[in-house]
Amino acid sequence: MLARAQQAPASPPAPRPSLQAMAGAPAETPRAIRRDVPMTNAIRRAFEAGTRDWSGRPGPNYWQLENDYEIQVRLDPATRTLTGSETITLHNNSPQELQQIMLRLDHNMYRGLVPRAAPWTPAENTDGCVITKLTVNGEAVNLAAPPADGRGGGRGRGGAVGGGGAPRQLSVSGLQTTLATISLATPIAAKSNATLTIDWHTQLPGGPDGRNHRMTQRFEDRLFQPTQWYPRIAKYDDLRGWDTNLYLGPSEFYNNFGRFDVRIDVPAGWIVSGTGVLQNPNEVLTPVQSERLSHVLESDNITTISSAEEVGPGQATAAGDRLVWHLVADRVNDFAWATARKFVWQATRATIPGKGPVPIHMVFEPDHASLYTNAGPIARHALEFYSRLWAPYPFPQFTLQDGPSAGMEYPMVINSNQGAADHETGHQWWPMVVGNNETWYGWMDEGFNQYMNILSAADTRKTPASLDGRGQSYGRTSGNEEEPPMMWNANYGGPSMYRFQTYAKTPLMLSSLGGIVGDEAVQKAMSEYTKAWSFKHPSPWDYVNFMNGQLKQDLNWFWYYWLFTTESVDGSIAGVTTTAGKSTVTVRQDGQMPSPVVLQVQFAEKGAPLKVTATSDGKIGPNNGNVKMINDRTALVTWPVDVWFSGSRTFKAIIGGGRAIESITLDPGGRFPDRDPGDNVWPKK
Repeated sequence: MLARAQQAPASPPAPRPSLQAMAGAPAETPRAIRRDVPMTNAIRRAFEAGTRDWSGRPGPNYWQLENDYEIQVRLDPATRTLTGSETITLHNNSPQELQQIMLRLDHNMYRGLVPRAAPWTPAENTDGCVITKLTVNGEAVNLAAPPADGRGGGRGRGGAVGGGGAPRQLSVSGLQTTLATISLATPIAAKSNATLTIDWHTQLPGGPDGRNHRMTQRFEDRLFQPTQWYPRIAKYDDLRGWDTNLYLGPSEFYNNFGRFDVRIDVPAGWIVSGTGVLQNPNEVLTPVQSERLSHVLESDNITTISSAEEVGPGQATAAGDRLVWHLVADRVNDFAWATARKFVWQATRATIPGKGPVPIHMVFEPDHASLYTNAGPIARHALEFYSRLWAPYPFPQFTLQDGPSAGMEYPMVINSNQGAADHETGHQWWPMVVGNNETWYGWMDEGFNQYMNILSAADTRKTPASLDGRGQSYGRTSGNEEEPPMMWNANYGGPSMYRFQTYAKTPLMLSSLGGIVGDEAVQKAMSEYTKAWSFKHPSPWDYVNFMNGQLKQDLNWFWYYWLFTTESVDGSIAGVTTTAGKSTVTVRQDGQMPSPVVLQVQFAEKGAPLKVTATSDGKIGPNNGNVKMINDRTALVTWPVDVWFSGSRTFKAIIGGGRAIESITLDPGGRFPDRDPGDNVWPKK
């Protein structure tokens, strides 16, 4: 999903006095620097069970549920209604029996009395997703009866047992909410399958009053853009069992992977696009369209499959009254589609490294043609660039769909024009390939995407990507009481700081990490992480451990402060004294987050031959800094973060070179969070 990231204020606030000064304390309190990452009970259990590994890779006992869907759905444009029937095969690959099934009914978001996050507002209230028939392994569920235990089966890992030891009964509760509970009379045994059949109908909301993504799903009765439109099995994992988070609007995906076999019944003349590969082109396309489609992969040119002038049965599609479009997708975690009475359909290709060409489809209303002029080239660049950056795009096709939601992502599909094409294409890697829990940890999805968009934009301009200044800028936000830590459940991030927590902070964090290990090393490690967790479901602890291993450093102090706190570094040059040709630079950190000491030292242009030396005062950490000459009179001198682990807030760097020092800049790349970068320069300006 695309959202404008909250920006820090343009100008920094006035320097603040230290807490010790405000309290009148005679001596400052040493910093207590935490150097480990907090562990929850859920991740401890996973390590003990061997489903997760301390290396950050899937453990030897890793497992995940898989769900296969066969769906038949019919669109009635006059009533704006989808009527569907589906069969779900639930593959219980876990070592536990399942005593209940959690069923996601996201379209109940449009019912009037369900919880929603501000300011997510449906375009109109509807009856939501109405279930008319439900069976489990052939046994019908009484949709009108209350659950046997009166509680709806409980939450989390376990299931429901009838009150007073009464036998379990097959029942369902919560059908009016976005998360229903099916209590099972007979549990689904470990390593076995179960079959659910569901009949349902739902109305697609439309009109001018929808606010935010997915809250409007049609343009009148001429274009429909269904998303999260069908009943689906909730995620069940080794960390928390069933994912029992309600769908509130902002946070989006945590889904099981599986196979989708979908038949979409629409009036003839209506073009359908969506997740998956069209199985019956000869039944729904004209011979002319099929011929045009056969040449798409031959060049980067834009091919028009159906033009604005080709409208209705026999021209936009095959002839007839209604047509059924059959789409199949393997190893995907969702399915989205779109259809319109008058779609222009164009196509081009992307050439995926190590794989070859895949088609890029674009479907849009004729009046929106200008919004798709550059959509194909932008999507092509994104698919090819991110394939080189992380891992090759694994799916057989890619589609951009027009509609009221112009910034959303699904497997093989983005509801986007050229404006958000790069960002939404990036989501094909997370969460569509690497199945992050975006509901809890939005930074692993939107945040990673924002970071890679910076790199893609630079590649488009054919300029080196610069991440300087981004990590430092967080210092202007740190301390805002409305900011939740990144590890706070994104569903409850709050209306004012959700976008900063979920979107904006991760690029700042990875900028800071690049300031320690180098941007290229960060990106290489992220590429290996992508490959290790493709079509699996990593947790933040897996990511942290994996990155530590790839970067060959214990960076837990770094992850703790960025992910679990809202602290900053607040570095400064407190003073410079020169004696016997050597300058002692006193560096101070007033924040709780530590960082390496990085000094850019510029020497006088004339003088004795330059030979730069860098040591410390001998009281803290290593005695020698790392010296790198930038040019013939400027040195970059670095001490590792370890110099702060003793708890001191000041560090004395002793620098010599045989010439006078003209200027010193702390953190010249702007990588570490700082409220006031103005005190990072000596002499002060």
